[in-house]
Amino acid sequence: MKNQNELSAETSPYLLQHAQNPVHWKAWNTTSLTQAKEQNKLLIISIGYSACHWCHVMEHETFEQEDAASIMNTNFINIKVDREERPDVDAVYMKSVQIMTGRGGWPMNVVCLPDGRPVWGGTYFKKENWIETLEQLAAMYAEAPEKMEDYAERLHLGMQENLLIPEKENSNVPETFFQDALTLWSKSFDLEFGGYSRAPKFMMPNNYRFLLRYAYETQDHKLMDFVNLTLTKMAWGGIFDTVDGGFSRYAVDFKWHIPHFEKMLYDNGQLVSLYADAYKQTKNPLYKTVIEKTLAFVEREWLTDEGSFYSALDADSLNSEKHLEEGAFYVWDIATLKRLLQNDFPLFSTLYNINSFGHWKEDHYVLIQNNSLENISASFGITLSDLILKKQEFEKILYQEREKRNKPRLDDKCLTSWNALMLKGYIDAYKALGDIHYLEIIHKNADFLLTKIWSSDGHLYHTYKNNTASINGYLEDYCFVIDTFIGLYEITLDEQWLGYSKQLTDYCFDHFYDAEKSFFRFTSDIDKALIIPNYEIEDNVIPASNSVMSENLYRLSIYFDNSFYRDTVTKMIAVLSPNIAYPSAYSNWLYVMLYTSKSSMELVVSGPTAQEEIKKINREYLPNVIIAGMPKESEMPLLQNRFIKDRLQFFVCQNKSCNLPVSSSEEALKELKIN
Repeated sequence: MKNQNELSAETSPYLLQHAQNPVHWKAWNTTSLTQAKEQNKLLIISIGYSACHWCHVMEHETFEQEDAASIMNTNFINIKVDREERPDVDAVYMKSVQIMTGRGGWPMNVVCLPDGRPVWGGTYFKKENWIETLEQLAAMYAEAPEKMEDYAERLHLGMQENLLIPEKENSNVPETFFQDALTLWSKSFDLEFGGYSRAPKFMMPNNYRFLLRYAYETQDHKLMDFVNLTLTKMAWGGIFDTVDGGFSRYAVDFKWHIPHFEKMLYDNGQLVSLYADAYKQTKNPLYKTVIEKTLAFVEREWLTDEGSFYSALDADSLNSEKHLEEGAFYVWDIATLKRLLQNDFPLFSTLYNINSFGHWKEDHYVLIQNNSLENISASFGITLSDLILKKQEFEKILYQEREKRNKPRLDDKCLTSWNALMLKGYIDAYKALGDIHYLEIIHKNADFLLTKIWSSDGHLYHTYKNNTASINGYLEDYCFVIDTFIGLYEITLDEQWLGYSKQLTDYCFDHFYDAEKSFFRFTSDIDKALIIPNYEIEDNVIPASNSVMSENLYRLSIYFDNSFYRDTVTKMIAVLSPNIAYPSAYSNWLYVMLYTSKSSMELVVSGPTAQEEIKKINREYLPNVIIAGMPKESEMPLLQNRFIKDRLQFFVCQNKSCNLPVSSSEEALKELKIN
C-alpha cells in the first residue's frame, strides 16, 4: 500500500519526526476530521512533542513498525498532534485520559468516535499491547458500535462535569486563609533537598515565586530558608547544566540530580525570573551566576536573527555509536574526566561528586554539587577566589569537549506564549542585574512580537516558523504577552507598552471571556469549538492563563483606575478561593490574592531623572509594589497631576491614598520595604 503519511507538509518539528513512519498520519485539521465522519472510521489521536523521550521510544518501537501501521491504517484515521502547537486539543484529550486512567503524560494516545468523542486512551504502550487493543476496539466498533456510543456519551458527560469551574462563591476570605494553606502545603516540603518530598521533582517556578513573596511579606524566616534551600539545591543539582547553563525539565530523583534531559524555553524563562527575584532579596552570588549562565545558554542556542526564541532541545542525542540515547550529550565517565582534568581530577571529583553520590548508571556520572564552595576551598586548603577560578576553568574545559559531541535535536518553532515568558525572564534579569546587553535582546524580541505575531486585525498568532505566523492565539499567548508588556513599561517608562497591554486585554474580553462563569476560555470564540470548552484554572509547571490574566487585570486596574478590571479580578477570586483544596496548584492565584492584602502599595516616581531612579528601585525586591514613573507630564490616571518640572518626587500610595512626596529613592524605600 502506498504510504499516505501527510506530515511532510507540516512545519512542526514533532510532526516532521513522524513524517517517514509507515502510519498514514494526518495533521489535526478540518479535512482529516471530516474524513473520519465520511468514512465512519474511529480516530486515533496521538499527541506528543519534539523533546519527549518516551514519544521517541514509542515511535521507534511501534509507529515505525509495519505490523502496527497496518492495523492503524486499515481501521483508523490517524492524527498526530504537537501538543505545543495545539495546547487546546491536548488539554481536552488529556482530561479524558485522566478520567479514564487516573493519570496522564506524553505520548498520549486516544481512540475516538468519528465525531471526536474519546472511548479509550492512555500514554505509552508497548507494541504488542497497542496492536491487541486496537484490534479489539476495531472489532467492537464493527460489531457493537452502540456500546462505544454509550461509553463515549457517559465519558463526555464526565468531561463536562470535570471542567474545573468552581460552583461555590465567597467574597470573604478568612483571615487565616494563607496560614491554613501554608500549614497544609508545608507538610510536603523536602527539608533536606528542597522542593517536595517526592520524585520526579518538577521545579514549579510559580510555587516558589509565591512562597518567596509570602515569606517576605510575613517575615517568615523559616519559609524563606526553605525557598533558598530549594533554589540552591536546584542550582547545584544535575538539573542545572553547570557546563553550559540552562535547566532541564525535571529531575527523576529526590535530590535534583538526574534530569529528564530535555531543556524547554518556558522553564528557563520562568526560572530566570524566579532567580532574579531571589537575587534581589538575598544578593546570593550563586543566583546571579545561574541567571547569567542560563541567559548565555539561551542566547547561544535559542535566540534567532529575528529576535525570537526557539522552543526546546531534545532529551535524546546521538551517542558514540551513533544511536539516540537519553542524556548522551550531557553525561561523563571517569576516564574522560581524568584525561581532561589530569592533576585537578581529585578537586573536580569532590566539587562535582564523581563518586556514589553523583553516579547515574553504568559508567555515567551527572555533575552535582552538594557542598558550598567555602567548605570545599577550606578542605583543599585553597582560597575561595582560587576555587571559583578553578571551577570556571573546569567548566570551560568540559564545554569545549562537549561541543565536539552530537548535540540534542532542536525544536525550531517559536511559540508566542513561551517567547513572552523568556522575554519576561530577560526583563527581570535586567531589573536585578542592570546588564545593558539584556536590554538589546529585550527590545529585539518585543519588536518580533509586535511585527510578526500581532496581526493587523488585532489578534495574536500562536506559532511562528519559516517567516510565517500561524494558528490563532490562545489565552496563554495573550496573558503572557500582556504581562511582559507591563514589564517592559516598568523598565522603560514608555506608556505605549501599557497601551498595548490594555488593547490586548480588551481583545480578551471580546473573544475569550465567559461572563456567566467569570473566567476566560482558553480558546477564542473565533475558533471552531472542540468537544468541550476549556477553562485553564489550575497552575502547573506554567501558571494557568486565568491566574495570569487576573494578575494582569489587577495591575492594569491600578494604572488606568479601571474599576471593571478590578471587579473582574474580585469576582474570579471570590469564585475560586473557597475551592482551593491543595494550594500548590493555585500558587499564582495566591500571589494575586496578596495584592488585595494590606501590604499592597504603589510607587510613582516623577521628575526629569525618573528613568534613572526607576533603575535603582527595580534592583530592590518589592513584590507587593506596583511601580510607575514619568519623566514628563502624563495623562495616565495613576500619574495625573503628579509632575512638577525640574523636581524629583516619590509618591508612596496605598488604597488610592498617597503619602506626602519624598525627594529620594532611599526615603521612598524606607516607606516601601517590609522589615
